[in-house]
Amino acid sequence: MFIIFLIWMITGIYLINTEHEKAQLVMGLGVFYFSFLFMPVFIYYRYKDGKYKKYILNDEKLKKAFGEQGEK
Repeated sequence: MFIIFLIWMITGIYLINTEHEKAQLVMGLGVFYFSFLFMPVFIYYRYKDGKYKKYILNDEKLKKAFGEQGEK
């Protein structure tokens, strides 16, 4: 998917440089593809095994963080 995105963007840049009438459309669809298709797949794949849990704040982590600051 990432290779498709790269080829799409390279094609869009080429069309913008040659002042093609559909260049803005190609680049817009490339951004749409990246933001609404590629990024959610990447985020799901990256965090599907629960790796995100260490970044979630809960009461224990907050007490520990503020407790360490009070000791200094």
